[in-house]
Amino acid sequence: MMAVRQQFPASPRLDVRAVVREEFDRAQIQIKPGAKIAVAVGSRGITNLQTIVSTVLDWLKAAGAQPFIIPAMGSHGGATAEGQTELLAEYGVSEAQLGVPIRAAMEVERLGATAEGVDAFFSAEALQADGVVVINRVKPHTDFSSDTIGSGVLKMIVVGLGKRTGAANFHVASCRFGYEHVLRTIARVTLSRAPVLAGVAIVENQFHDTARIAVLTPAEIERREAELFAEAKRLMPQLPFDDVDLLIVDRIGKNISGAGMDPNITGRWVHGYSSLLGNANVTKPVVRRLFVRGLTPESHGNAIGIGLADVTTTRLVEAMDKRVTYINALTSLTPNCAKIPIHFDTDREAIDRALASLGLPDSRQVKIIRIADTLSLENVEVSEAYENAVKQKPNLSAAGSVDEMLFDSSGNLPAIRLQ
Repeated sequence: MMAVRQQFPASPRLDVRAVVREEFDRAQIQIKPGAKIAVAVGSRGITNLQTIVSTVLDWLKAAGAQPFIIPAMGSHGGATAEGQTELLAEYGVSEAQLGVPIRAAMEVERLGATAEGVDAFFSAEALQADGVVVINRVKPHTDFSSDTIGSGVLKMIVVGLGKRTGAANFHVASCRFGYEHVLRTIARVTLSRAPVLAGVAIVENQFHDTARIAVLTPAEIERREAELFAEAKRLMPQLPFDDVDLLIVDRIGKNISGAGMDPNITGRWVHGYSSLLGNANVTKPVVRRLFVRGLTPESHGNAIGIGLADVTTTRLVEAMDKRVTYINALTSLTPNCAKIPIHFDTDREAIDRALASLGLPDSRQVKIIRIADTLSLENVEVSEAYENAVKQKPNLSAAGSVDEMLFDSSGNLPAIRLQ
């Protein structure tokens, strides 16, 4: 194996607080003195999330509002108010840290229906507010592919603020009418009837750093989110090579991706994937075997995405909270993501068995890529079979010499070097 660094174009550094304030001023959001404003925050590991949320709260307070936080995460956190409050606290979004109440009730109200008869649900707690500000990162979705929309403010309005009821309703309807269509049409119903004041849209670059923040008025959200989505898609990192015999992923988790590990990176999609050993009829990247080593603590046992691996570890399986994982998988209608793959006690045995299943005539030529997670792709490890290919790609540089894959005394890999 050898350590390799991917070189990505640098984005200008942002003064996050200054940009948020400037964007609110530009959008000319009108706040009545004393207005109760709900600030919707989700369950993703967004860089600078606490700073962004606290700056939004400060701007609202300066405008005379009385803001509070609402978890907007569908069925995550075990679909309970307590679980969702706990998730937010781990991102620095808590009453103690931000000095505002958190109202995490799961009840929803029906606002109406789309032309196809699909109901639009929205947080009852948010509907009692005078206004709602929705904060979310814009990026390609893990369940469907589109050129104009993915995960973002519209999804937060429909799925996050729909709580478990709205999230389940969205996924059921999407099976009949398509994800993108249902997302747009429910959002239009909701925006016409819910007191949404603004959306705070965040774009991150290949380094998982904040690249852009935009405050969108309700009339702007659908149009401008499409522009931000194009930028987010362009900035999304990829694996250094798209022909992979074995992909080793050190950790999955809800703070990494809604699917545990991002299908846009791995090519393993939530509604099914191919483990075909050839290349025919398979979209890139071609990942023939995928080994997942561990689960992030921030995921609280939600091991959604484990079913997208071929091999895993006994320790990951034991770290699963099956109830939480199953609720998430069943709500999103993706039972494939919760299946438990073949698992072994040590990394060494898992890798040995995964390689044996490839049927290669010469295991020294196996193409292996190891990543920390699907958000961290600047520094990776690749096997010696890629050595010449690394030299031929101008955006790649070797960060060390070729050496044997090392295991500790327990037969497990040491932490991957990220710097």
